[in-house]
Amino acid sequence: MIFSKLFQKKTSILGVDIGTSNIKIAQVSHGEKPILETYGMVNMAYQLGGKNDNVVVEQIAAVLKTLVARAGATARRCVISFPNSAVFTSVVELPKMSEKELNSAVEFEAKKYVPLALSDVDLSWTIISGDTSKEDKFKILLTAVPKQITYNYKKIFSLAGLESEIGEIEALALIRSLIGTATINCVIIDIGARSTGLNIIENGFLRLSRNLNIGGDTITDKIAQSLNISISRAEQFKRDFGVSNTTFIPDAIKPVLSSIKNEVKQLLVIYQSHNIQVDKILLVGGGANLPGIVSFFEDLKVPVELGKPLQTVGYSQDLEQVLQRYALSLPTAIGLALRNE
Repeated sequence: MIFSKLFQKKTSILGVDIGTSNIKIAQVSHGEKPILETYGMVNMAYQLGGKNDNVVVEQIAAVLKTLVARAGATARRCVISFPNSAVFTSVVELPKMSEKELNSAVEFEAKKYVPLALSDVDLSWTIISGDTSKEDKFKILLTAVPKQITYNYKKIFSLAGLESEIGEIEALALIRSLIGTATINCVIIDIGARSTGLNIIENGFLRLSRNLNIGGDTITDKIAQSLNISISRAEQFKRDFGVSNTTFIPDAIKPVLSSIKNEVKQLLVIYQSHNIQVDKILLVGGGANLPGIVSFFEDLKVPVELGKPLQTVGYSQDLEQVLQRYALSLPTAIGLALRNE
């Protein structure tokens, strides 16, 4: 478990990111400038998904409650993220119409994109462009979360003594912490332990999100198999050597990263087909700590850099070194905590 207490303020929001192998939290106060007051991260062995499993719900709630206490988080109001793999998202275009007409039109349109009965999901939507008089169409982000997942999350937070005020998809939190209000075109690659999220951002808004069932653990497994070593030693090798061409390890790593790169290439083709210039590719997630990973993606002919979620918040400079060590794992939690609507 990693935790650190930074500041103490009275009015704060807690962002909670429950991933496939760990939980990350970030508490941010909303004043003249957002301040990261505390953060925490803990490994977790429990998998919830979309099933009704009270035992797992209670186990995750206990881990979260302990993490909040150990990190010294005082906020009880929290914003939570739903994993990309469990959420259906789509961007649709509709003619401009009244709000009442739009509600009906969005629900009708959602039936084409959501592979479940609408009665089984919590449907929400947001206008992401077209709200000016110059445009004659709305671009709308549809989000559908299975009700069982919503129920599980609400129960987890209730058992942990937290108030989950709103839930949103991870991609929106990443945009908030990595891009802010900048109207840029980019691809955010979020390499987690067991999955990788690929997000197309156009003019600062989410256009498309894909989820790949490969991540940092996949790379560790490949190293362990190819070198016939333990998982723990393979993990250390991965962190020490990464994709450096001076070692023999890249032969095990490159096929996994190449799968991610090929998917990104397809996304870039989508951009190009609409005559959109991509400004940059941002790498985040625990897997983005891999030495040499930026260079590996540079042949995509687009500037590649590591994401910087800490640039959107203030924090104690005394903790610069330790924060930078875990920064790439915190963008979703920080982005959630930055939401103040």
